[in-house]
Amino acid sequence: MTNPNQSTQDNQAPQKLDKSSSSEGRRSPKSITTRLGFDRFSALWVWAAIILIFAILVPETFLTTSNLQIVLTGQAVTAIIALGLVAPLAAGVIDLTVGAAVGFSGMLAAVLMARNGWGTAPTVVATLIIGCCVGTVVGLIVSKLRIDSIIVTLAVSSILTGLIVWLSNNQNVVGLNPAFLELGSGEFLSLAWPFWIMLLVCLIMWFVFDHTVTGRYIHATGQGEEAARLSGVPTARLITIALTVSAVAATLAGLLGTARIGAGDPSFGPSYLLPAYAAVFLGSTQVRPGFFNPWGTIIAVYLLATGVKGLQLVGAPYWIPDVFNGTALLLAVGLAVARNNFRLRQALTSRRKAVAAKYSELTGDSR
Repeated sequence: MTNPNQSTQDNQAPQKLDKSSSSEGRRSPKSITTRLGFDRFSALWVWAAIILIFAILVPETFLTTSNLQIVLTGQAVTAIIALGLVAPLAAGVIDLTVGAAVGFSGMLAAVLMARNGWGTAPTVVATLIIGCCVGTVVGLIVSKLRIDSIIVTLAVSSILTGLIVWLSNNQNVVGLNPAFLELGSGEFLSLAWPFWIMLLVCLIMWFVFDHTVTGRYIHATGQGEEAARLSGVPTARLITIALTVSAVAATLAGLLGTARIGAGDPSFGPSYLLPAYAAVFLGSTQVRPGFFNPWGTIIAVYLLATGVKGLQLVGAPYWIPDVFNGTALLLAVGLAVARNNFRLRQALTSRRKAVAAKYSELTGDSR
């Protein structure tokens, strides 16, 4: 007589062997990409390639300390705006007010100082409070009245643009306080203050999104608002908070940008919208692929900035940066969508294999 236990073990042995061999087959190509960092840090490889190309083309101007300082400090305003956008995008809403909010906050600060004689500290505090209020109002309209965020933020952006023209009479406002200008031109370790403020903002955002319940709940809201709400997540409040964070970041960027250029400029602000969004979407494919995250956003900001600066140094036409940023945005969104679809297909394939394995096991037991 045959031993049923022995028969069962014989049947299970090939299955274990097949599973181990198939898992090795799946693991080997994945381990190569992991070792090279393609799964989480592919942008660093692209960034290195861009640096190498322009170092060969224009070494006398590209590989200089002054150019490094210009790129690092010059993109701090864009990076702060992009970091602020991480919050609403992670929560599943769009904020189109950031460009106008940057210009409005800068112009408001300039008018308060140059025409009303306000000091630097009261101006900065008052402007940040007003920016916070604008973001909160936008968040309440989106979360409570259930109006689409694109429509609300587009409308508020138009309102802020009108207020900029009203405040400035469509003219530059000069005569800002020297202490305020120091925020944009003062240096620490040969880098301007906006760069260090940007790093501080990034650290705060990273801590909130990676190490707090609020950050996890914001991501849960963005991945499925209704499901998160039914699970007890206060989605309306989190959307309001996310849009408020974005508005405060845009306001801070507007203050630093105005301090850096030394005057209130009515045309300042809107040009930051496209590169900020391009950086956030490209950043969502890095560090924590599939999630909007601060460090991926910073990598993307400086990758794009390096490409634009290199093109400018080789004498590319003035319109090339806009084309570059627009193309980068399309590619970033395309990569994010492709990655999500790939992960979905992998999940479905794994689910089918699990169901098939369970069916085979049950069929074998019935025999």
